[in-house]
Amino acid sequence: MGPAILTSIFTNGLVSSLCTSNCRSFGTPLALARTLASASASSSSNVFSRRHKRVVCCSNNPTFTAELTASSDISPPATASSFNGYPEYNRLLPCPDQNGPPRVEHLVVSEGGRVLDYIYKALDLPPLFVADLIHFGAVYYALVCPEPPPSATPEQVRLFKEVTAPSVLRKRPSIKGKTVREAQKTFRITDVNEFVEVGTYLRVHVHPKRFPRCYKIDWKSRIIAVTESFVVLDKPAGTSVGGTTDNIEESCATFATRALGLTTPLMTTHQIDNCTEGCVVLARTKKYCSVFHGKIREKRVKKLYLALAAARMPVGIVTHYMRPVNIAPRLISEDFIKGWHLCQLEVLECKEVPWPSTVIEEKYHIEDSGWPLKNSAFECKINLLTGRTHQIRTQLAACGAPIVGDSMYMPAAIAEITTPGLNPFGKNEKQYTTESDKETAVAEWISKHGKEPGVVIGLQACQISWDDGEHFYKAGSPWWMGEIA
Repeated sequence: MGPAILTSIFTNGLVSSLCTSNCRSFGTPLALARTLASASASSSSNVFSRRHKRVVCCSNNPTFTAELTASSDISPPATASSFNGYPEYNRLLPCPDQNGPPRVEHLVVSEGGRVLDYIYKALDLPPLFVADLIHFGAVYYALVCPEPPPSATPEQVRLFKEVTAPSVLRKRPSIKGKTVREAQKTFRITDVNEFVEVGTYLRVHVHPKRFPRCYKIDWKSRIIAVTESFVVLDKPAGTSVGGTTDNIEESCATFATRALGLTTPLMTTHQIDNCTEGCVVLARTKKYCSVFHGKIREKRVKKLYLALAAARMPVGIVTHYMRPVNIAPRLISEDFIKGWHLCQLEVLECKEVPWPSTVIEEKYHIEDSGWPLKNSAFECKINLLTGRTHQIRTQLAACGAPIVGDSMYMPAAIAEITTPGLNPFGKNEKQYTTESDKETAVAEWISKHGKEPGVVIGLQACQISWDDGEHFYKAGSPWWMGEIA
């Protein structure tokens, strides 16, 4: 059978649900260039000459669109080529200023060999581009192809059954002693020379999420403290702490490691949103990474935030309950709902400050979501009592005081202010006669939310401490105070 190529643009939730690894190497750029050049030289001599089937699936449509083609004697061109309307590919660097549309390719290997060779031939991509993807951590494998989603076409289901038939799996020594579920577990590929055998599943993130701000930061100036066990970093907004599913190269951990000249990569101990700046702790050893995780579980780590809200917040404890669905936007309710997670924060103080100037807004690419009053903003010092994803952002928005620049939650806050009762979980929630009516209202409420902010919002992890203040660190001035990053 020819290789099955399942090409999909999945939602973030589906992609992030797959198992990932953050292992990576920290060779010098020169060494990397030599490795990639060697990979290119050895790969370019191979000729792709076999029959293949291609199945193209797009999640922009609720149903999968399938396109089956058969061809033979296909050789990759000497230069980068387009694929189904995608632009030409060259290298991942220099980093583009904007992210392109997502593209995730799913392959089942039909001819054993080097992973780089197989991918560049199957997807008609330049070998150096594929080598870059592997270096960025954008390629995964599993010994056995995972089950296709419910929306898969009959042809995709047939191909899956063909490569996972018991009679086929019994002939593969690599999965001897493993259950099918164990063999379907995905792992990140880190070596361009890794051998992939027939039947191996590959997932290739051709358009990894990019972080251009990583290349504009003076990383040494963002280091707050360095000890034998950990490093405290004043994370810049518009960056990822430890990387994403498809990009572990452009991360705070990677760039801080290089800035300090460390040979062992720093490890993440906790996360803050990409659009948030401020204190993060990076472990220098696996042992301390485990120790710090224990301190978080035991609630011995205290974090304070500064939030630039568009309206005044009352001082005191704010309580909500968050829907247990791991996708954005996060929905919260003022009323207790069984199974929803408790969210609590304490507003310690709230003071009026000037709204960021046009110069500052342009410098930090603050997105205007249509908030009507821009004479003043309100800087709130917040003690985070529970640590849920997007907690401060969604709680302040629910109180009618969204964070400046938060293009995801501010539009919904404006919608609820102008049309009270639109939020089915808010103060003015309506009574619904049927569950179907409630589901429709929830879907409409979700649609009122915007997209994730591109670079920065008015939120800073301004202070972190643990062990009853034995370790205490503060970030620099927040961006809205005019700090030059």
